[in-house]
Amino acid sequence: MASMKERMLAGEPYIAEGPEIMADLDRAARLAERFNTSSASDPQGRLAALKELLGSVGEETWVRPPFHCDYGAHIHLGPRCFVNFNAVFLDIAPITIGADVQIGPNVQLLTATHPVEPEARRAKWEGSAPITIEDNVWLGGGVIVLAGVTIGANTVVGAGAVVTRDLPPNVVAVGNPARPTRTL
Repeated sequence: MASMKERMLAGEPYIAEGPEIMADLDRAARLAERFNTSSASDPQGRLAALKELLGSVGEETWVRPPFHCDYGAHIHLGPRCFVNFNAVFLDIAPITIGADVQIGPNVQLLTATHPVEPEARRAKWEGSAPITIEDNVWLGGGVIVLAGVTIGANTVVGAGAVVTRDLPPNVVAVGNPARPTRTL
């Protein structure tokens, strides 16, 4: 029988408990705290904390604290990305961000899912689905991207949009739910 952590990593329903999951959450909390309280006068130290927290960080990528995540290890940032203040990346499943992506303040990338059925929710079952942000995407301030979504290359998502489904490359999308309004 698979552990809850193995179930989580396989994308199967799981309950977020047990020593493995708690140790991973504690690790991320300590590293996020170190990153978020790092001195602006020590950019190398701040970058070292970020690289220890996340799965991978591309060259010339910059994240402005505060930054919040569940595990950190499932987040992969490509080169030359910028993540503005107060990002929330719930990385139960992988979050993969391509090159040259711009992420505005207060953006949320939420891979977590919960059952609609009240009994399963009460029993604390959870799920997840990965998020992929392809190269040269711009997510405006306050954008929310839900589990299982891929945003195509060069797409711009307007401030405050809620992305519930995949967006194709080379569009501007706005609204709740986000819908393409023009081609680039």
